[in-house]
Amino acid sequence: MSDKTTLVMPGQNVIVPRIVKRVAQVFTSCLITAAVAFVIVWGSGMLLARGSSSRGLDIWLSFIQRPDIQGTMLLTAIVTVLYVYWHRDRERR
Repeated sequence: MSDKTTLVMPGQNVIVPRIVKRVAQVFTSCLITAAVAFVIVWGSGMLLARGSSSRGLDIWLSFIQRPDIQGTMLLTAIVTVLYVYWHRDRERR
């Protein structure tokens, strides 16, 4: 079994070590989670709050910069990526 794999990026495919691909997937998962949280917080702020529209950004920044939130996002992403690969390898057998 090779320790290299293909990382698919827009417009190109790159051969990288498996750990680099896993780290990239975890990082991407965390970014997507943060973006979804931003949309939810910003949308809620637009619907409920009076004042400037940047209030949602301030609330999101104070939320996303909390270490417990960052740790939860990172742990969830790591567990999800590892589970998906483990499950996929089990199905092949």
